[in-house]
Amino acid sequence: MKAVSVFAVCVAFVACAGTVRGAEITVSGAASLTNAFTDVKAAFEAAHPDIHVATNFAASNPLLQHMREGAPVDVFASADQDTMDRAGAEKLIDPATRRNFAANTLVLIVPVSGSGTAAISGLADLHMAERIAVGNPDSVPAGRYTRASLRAAGCWNALQPRMVLGESVRQVLGYVSRGEVDAGFVYATDAFIARDSVRIVDTMSGHDPILYPVAVAASARDKAAARAFVEYLFSPEGRAILAGYGFGEVR
Repeated sequence: MKAVSVFAVCVAFVACAGTVRGAEITVSGAASLTNAFTDVKAAFEAAHPDIHVATNFAASNPLLQHMREGAPVDVFASADQDTMDRAGAEKLIDPATRRNFAANTLVLIVPVSGSGTAAISGLADLHMAERIAVGNPDSVPAGRYTRASLRAAGCWNALQPRMVLGESVRQVLGYVSRGEVDAGFVYATDAFIARDSVRIVDTMSGHDPILYPVAVAASARDKAAARAFVEYLFSPEGRAILAGYGFGEVR
């Protein structure tokens, strides 16, 4: 009888320990996902109280570099296909879990207030700008989209001397919001969250479609929990949060 009681206590202890600890995953997301994924994390944890989510946001290329260096990552969401392609080629993700979950648009923005910005009403007026914020094309997907768009418009080389390079699209947004530059290129979702301090004056074209892919990392500590987070992005609740921040559905 005593042995049975001890066994029962041990089982109960192990069960309780597992419940308290639960699963822990780290989601690395492109900088432009910061606000939306912060809300997704809260909603996901409310729906899955046994899973704790830590988030890490930066430009997509640095996040990929972190994965290469062995940083703990369970879910990776980039702002472009190229970065995810490289993650796949380097076997840093589970290719079977890769899916596009959101779409975005590249826009030209100016500060709501500031000298000279009133004259900039579109791409054709950028010759009047002294400083233009652009994501560094070597590390920021938004910068690569911008370079492709400006090359298609035939003005990349002419505007380069006036460019102030940002290390993430959010840094570019900050430059424009604070009036430190005359204009900048960000995603429509970034302009939306800063709509009190910036305004959109043009929508860009001439670049690849802006589609956000997500995948479970090959080194994920809890693949089931990581897959649950990915699936949540496609749930009605996850889609509603993304739509609330201006992200479009993938067609």
